[in-house]
Amino acid sequence: MYVCLCAGVTSQQVIDAARAGATATKQVGECTGAGTVCGRCRNNIRALIWTTLQESKTLT
Repeated sequence: MYVCLCAGVTSQQVIDAARAGATATKQVGECTGAGTVCGRCRNNIRALIWTTLQESKTLT
């Protein structure tokens, strides 16, 4: 599913960025371009980062 329509970024790309170490929307934006145009997707990006980080913690 697309998270950022402006940059054409999918939820999987955001999850991959979070798994690679991005912990903030700005870092995801630097990696993928998501959230760097209009900003409407930033709350969804934050939620995906948080969920991904929580899943990582339960796996370790």
